[in-house]
Amino acid sequence: QVQLVESGGGSVQAGGSLRLSCAASGRTFSTYAMGWFRQAPGKDREFVAAIESWSGINKYYADSVKGRFTVSRENAKNTVYLQMNNLKPEDTAVYVCAASYSGTHLYTDVGYAYWGQGTQVTVSS
Repeated sequence: QVQLVESGGGSVQAGGSLRLSCAASGRTFSTYAMGWFRQAPGKDREFVAAIESWSGINKYYADSVKGRFTVSRENAKNTVYLQMNNLKPEDTAVYVCAASYSGTHLYTDVGYAYWGQGTQVTVSS
């Protein structure tokens, strides 16, 4: 069982930055691929970014955030991060991190076994 707790959300103006953190319980964090998803009001949850297990050399991003968001992990702290720069109003959503044991289907919900509760990000114009 893995428990995930997100933090770092808040309200910023367009063009600003935020760094989200997701702290995981357990001693096997490095073996999980990690993902970030977001859900805006009235919309389906969508993939944002993912990072593979262990060294996390391979990273994946939604087209809408490429060049603006960076996912990283710090296994010694059981934490995955999402650095968000040049934020836009359309980035407003609840951001949720998720853990994948299989390391497959990382772009979709089905690839993840564990989910956090989410943290709100609001970007004003």
